[in-house]
Amino acid sequence: MYDNKDDISVIGYSSHSLVVLDAASEAGISVSHYCEREEKVFNPYKLKYLGDESSRYFNWNNVNNFIIGIGDNQIRRKIANLVISQNKQLISIVHPSAYISTRSSLGVGNFFAVNSIINAFAKIGNNCILNTACVIEHECILLDHAHIGPGAILAGNVTVGESSFIGANSVVRQGVTIGENVIIRAGSVVLHDIPNGEIWVGNPAKKLK
Repeated sequence: MYDNKDDISVIGYSSHSLVVLDAASEAGISVSHYCEREEKVFNPYKLKYLGDESSRYFNWNNVNNFIIGIGDNQIRRKIANLVISQNKQLISIVHPSAYISTRSSLGVGNFFAVNSIINAFAKIGNNCILNTACVIEHECILLDHAHIGPGAILAGNVTVGESSFIGANSVVRQGVTIGENVIIRAGSVVLHDIPNGEIWVGNPAKKLK
Protein backbone atom coordinates (compact mmCIF):
# COMPACT_ATOMS: atom_id res chain seq x y z
CA MET A 1 0.00 0.00 0.00
CA TYR A 2 2.86 2.37 0.79
CA ASP A 3 6.66 2.38 0.91
CA ASN A 4 7.53 3.10 4.54
CA LYS A 5 5.40 3.16 7.69
CA ASP A 6 7.46 6.08 9.00
CA ASP A 7 7.08 8.09 5.82
CA ILE A 8 3.50 9.35 6.07
CA SER A 9 2.19 12.89 6.49
CA VAL A 10 -1.36 14.00 7.18
CA ILE A 11 -2.59 17.09 5.36
CA GLY A 12 -4.80 19.08 7.72
CA TYR A 13 -4.43 18.74 11.48
CA SER A 14 -7.73 19.53 13.19
CA SER A 15 -11.32 18.23 13.47
CA HIS A 16 -11.71 15.39 10.91
CA SER A 17 -7.99 14.61 10.84
CA LEU A 18 -8.03 13.74 14.55
CA VAL A 19 -10.45 10.89 13.83
CA VAL A 20 -8.42 9.73 10.83
CA LEU A 21 -5.21 9.73 12.88
CA ASP A 22 -6.93 7.79 15.66
CA ALA A 23 -8.01 5.14 13.15
CA ALA A 24 -4.49 5.02 11.71
CA SER A 25 -3.09 4.44 15.19
CA GLU A 26 -5.60 1.66 15.86
CA ALA A 27 -4.59 0.05 12.54
CA GLY A 28 -0.90 0.17 13.47
CA ILE A 29 0.00 2.86 10.95
CA SER A 30 2.52 5.42 12.17
CA VAL A 31 2.02 8.94 10.84
CA SER A 32 5.15 11.04 11.30
CA HIS A 33 4.39 14.54 9.94
CA TYR A 34 1.62 17.01 9.29
CA CYS A 35 1.00 19.83 6.80
CA GLU A 36 -0.88 22.99 7.73
CA ARG A 37 -0.81 26.70 6.97
CA GLU A 38 1.00 27.25 10.25
CA GLU A 39 2.42 25.17 13.06
CA LYS A 40 -0.18 23.95 15.56
CA VAL A 41 -0.04 24.55 19.31
CA PHE A 42 -2.38 21.58 19.86
CA ASN A 43 -0.36 18.58 18.67
CA PRO A 44 -1.90 15.52 20.37
CA TYR A 45 -0.16 12.98 18.12
CA LYS A 46 3.28 14.61 18.50
CA LEU A 47 3.78 14.98 14.75
CA LYS A 48 6.56 16.95 13.06
CA TYR A 49 5.51 20.06 11.14
CA LEU A 50 6.37 20.02 7.44
CA GLY A 51 4.86 23.33 6.36
CA ASP A 52 2.06 24.42 4.06
CA GLU A 53 1.63 22.00 1.16
CA SER A 54 -0.02 24.74 -0.91
CA SER A 55 3.04 27.00 -0.68
CA ARG A 56 5.36 27.10 -3.67
CA TYR A 57 8.25 26.80 -1.21
CA PHE A 58 6.99 23.49 0.21
CA ASN A 59 9.59 20.71 -0.05
CA TRP A 60 7.82 17.65 -1.44
CA ASN A 61 10.99 15.55 -1.06
CA ASN A 62 10.51 15.18 2.70
CA VAL A 63 7.65 12.65 2.56
CA ASN A 64 6.30 10.28 -0.10
CA ASN A 65 2.96 9.17 1.34
CA PHE A 66 0.01 11.33 2.36
CA ILE A 67 -3.29 11.08 4.21
CA ILE A 68 -5.86 13.83 3.65
CA GLY A 69 -7.42 14.76 6.99
CA ILE A 70 -9.95 17.27 5.65
CA GLY A 71 -13.70 16.70 5.48
CA ASP A 72 -14.70 19.39 2.97
CA ASN A 73 -15.11 17.67 -0.40
CA GLN A 74 -13.92 20.51 -2.61
CA ILE A 75 -10.80 21.22 -0.57
CA ARG A 76 -10.03 17.51 -0.29
CA ARG A 77 -10.38 17.11 -4.05
CA LYS A 78 -8.00 20.00 -4.70
CA ILE A 79 -5.40 18.61 -2.30
CA ALA A 80 -5.67 15.10 -3.75
CA ASN A 81 -4.97 16.45 -7.21
CA LEU A 82 -2.00 18.39 -5.83
CA VAL A 83 -0.51 15.30 -4.15
CA ILE A 84 -0.93 13.23 -7.30
CA SER A 85 0.65 15.98 -9.42
CA GLN A 86 3.76 15.67 -7.24
CA ASN A 87 3.93 11.91 -7.93
CA LYS A 88 3.20 11.11 -4.29
CA GLN A 89 0.92 8.39 -2.92
CA LEU A 90 -2.46 8.79 -1.25
CA ILE A 91 -2.87 6.34 1.63
CA SER A 92 -6.13 4.69 2.67
CA ILE A 93 -6.90 4.34 6.38
CA VAL A 94 -9.14 1.50 7.54
CA HIS A 95 -10.23 1.31 11.16
CA PRO A 96 -9.93 -2.29 12.41
CA SER A 97 -13.67 -2.41 13.18
CA ALA A 98 -14.67 -1.56 9.60
CA TYR A 99 -16.14 -4.36 7.47
CA ILE A 100 -15.10 -4.33 3.82
CA SER A 101 -16.28 -7.18 1.62
CA THR A 102 -13.52 -8.94 -0.30
CA ARG A 103 -15.85 -8.69 -3.28
CA SER A 104 -15.86 -4.88 -3.20
CA SER A 105 -13.58 -2.65 -5.27
CA LEU A 106 -11.58 0.12 -3.59
CA GLY A 107 -9.62 3.09 -4.88
CA VAL A 108 -6.84 4.93 -3.04
CA GLY A 109 -6.76 7.61 -0.36
CA ASN A 110 -10.02 6.55 1.28
CA PHE A 111 -10.99 6.66 4.95
CA PHE A 112 -13.08 3.86 6.46
CA ALA A 113 -14.14 4.89 9.96
CA VAL A 114 -15.25 2.91 13.02
CA ASN A 115 -17.93 0.30 12.20
CA SER A 116 -18.32 1.41 8.58
CA ILE A 117 -19.70 -1.36 6.34
CA ILE A 118 -18.93 -1.91 2.65
CA ASN A 119 -20.91 -4.82 1.25
CA ALA A 120 -20.46 -7.13 -1.73
CA PHE A 121 -19.63 -5.66 -5.15
CA ALA A 122 -19.68 -2.07 -3.97
CA LYS A 123 -17.23 0.17 -5.84
CA ILE A 124 -15.48 2.93 -3.91
CA GLY A 125 -13.52 5.51 -5.90
CA ASN A 126 -10.55 7.57 -4.71
CA ASN A 127 -10.31 10.01 -1.80
CA CYS A 128 -13.70 9.11 -0.30
CA ILE A 129 -14.80 9.35 3.33
CA LEU A 130 -16.89 6.51 4.76
CA ASN A 131 -17.67 7.87 8.18
CA THR A 132 -18.62 6.23 11.47
CA ALA A 133 -21.16 3.37 11.19
CA CYS A 134 -22.23 4.20 7.65
CA VAL A 135 -23.59 1.35 5.50
CA ILE A 136 -22.76 1.02 1.81
CA GLU A 137 -24.88 -1.82 0.54
CA HIS A 138 -24.35 -4.25 -2.34
CA GLU A 139 -23.40 -2.85 -5.77
CA CYS A 140 -23.31 0.77 -4.67
CA ILE A 141 -20.94 3.05 -6.56
CA LEU A 142 -19.17 5.99 -4.94
CA LEU A 143 -17.24 8.18 -7.33
CA ASP A 144 -14.12 10.10 -6.35
CA HIS A 145 -14.18 12.50 -3.36
CA ALA A 146 -17.64 11.40 -2.13
CA HIS A 147 -18.30 11.80 1.60
CA ILE A 148 -20.77 9.58 3.45
CA GLY A 149 -21.65 10.93 6.89
CA PRO A 150 -21.93 9.03 10.20
CA GLY A 151 -24.79 6.55 10.31
CA ALA A 152 -25.88 7.18 6.72
CA ILE A 153 -27.29 4.20 4.81
CA LEU A 154 -27.09 3.63 1.08
CA ALA A 155 -29.39 0.78 0.03
CA GLY A 156 -28.33 -1.49 -2.85
CA ASN A 157 -27.34 -0.14 -6.27
CA VAL A 158 -27.09 3.49 -5.19
CA THR A 159 -24.67 5.71 -7.13
CA VAL A 160 -23.12 8.80 -5.53
CA GLY A 161 -21.42 11.26 -7.90
CA GLU A 162 -18.06 12.97 -7.52
CA SER A 163 -17.65 15.30 -4.55
CA SER A 164 -21.17 14.70 -3.23
CA PHE A 165 -21.98 14.66 0.47
CA ILE A 166 -24.54 12.45 2.22
CA GLY A 167 -25.27 13.85 5.68
CA ALA A 168 -25.35 11.96 8.97
CA ASN A 169 -28.18 9.44 9.45
CA SER A 170 -29.55 9.96 5.96
CA VAL A 171 -31.06 7.06 4.02
CA VAL A 172 -30.92 6.68 0.23
CA ARG A 173 -33.40 4.28 -1.36
CA GLN A 174 -32.24 1.37 -3.48
CA GLY A 175 -31.38 2.21 -7.09
CA VAL A 176 -31.20 5.99 -6.64
CA THR A 177 -28.55 7.97 -8.52
CA ILE A 178 -27.14 11.11 -6.91
CA GLY A 179 -25.26 13.50 -9.19
CA GLU A 180 -21.99 15.38 -8.69
CA ASN A 181 -21.49 18.11 -6.06
CA VAL A 182 -24.78 17.30 -4.34
CA ILE A 183 -25.40 17.95 -0.65
CA ILE A 184 -27.89 15.80 1.25
CA ARG A 185 -28.54 17.37 4.64
CA ALA A 186 -28.46 15.26 7.82
CA GLY A 187 -31.41 12.97 8.53
CA SER A 188 -32.85 13.11 5.01
CA VAL A 189 -34.60 10.24 3.23
CA VAL A 190 -33.82 10.26 -0.49
CA LEU A 191 -36.36 8.47 -2.68
CA HIS A 192 -35.58 9.82 -6.14
CA ASP A 193 -32.61 10.61 -8.39
CA ILE A 194 -30.94 13.97 -7.77
CA PRO A 195 -29.26 16.08 -10.50
CA ASN A 196 -25.81 17.64 -10.19
CA GLY A 197 -25.17 20.53 -7.82
CA GLU A 198 -28.40 20.51 -5.79
CA ILE A 199 -29.06 20.59 -2.04
CA TRP A 200 -31.80 18.32 -0.67
CA VAL A 201 -33.23 17.99 2.83
CA GLY A 202 -36.09 16.34 4.72
CA ASN A 203 -38.18 13.16 4.90
CA PRO A 204 -38.93 12.63 2.12
CA ALA A 205 -36.07 14.77 0.84
CA LYS A 206 -36.93 17.81 -1.26
CA LYS A 207 -34.77 20.28 -3.14
CA LEU A 208 -33.74 23.27 -1.05
CA LYS A 209 -34.59 26.42 -2.97
